[in-house]
Amino acid sequence: MTQNINSASSDRERAAADFKKMMAWIAVAGVLMVIGSLWYLSLYGPLETHMVIATIAGVFVSVLLGCGLFAAAFYSDKSGHDSNVTNSTRGADTTGAD
Repeated sequence: MTQNINSASSDRERAAADFKKMMAWIAVAGVLMVIGSLWYLSLYGPLETHMVIATIAGVFVSVLLGCGLFAAAFYSDKSGHDSNVTNSTRGADTTGAD
């Protein structure tokens, strides 16, 4: 029993470390996407302040949100949260039939 608890704790710690590493790479990807989109926009005319701010906010937040949600799903699976929910609902009779 104690080995299961230690194993689960170790899995959660490893999953948290992986999640932090993924989020750092996602932030780097977001910055690169912003740079790329600003460069692309600069090809077609001058960059105005409001356009730069909107591009930075829109592109960075979109990349962070989209990729961050996927990273959260992977974290949930790796840390064992998904299996806890599956195991707790597996024994319950959800059909309502006797």
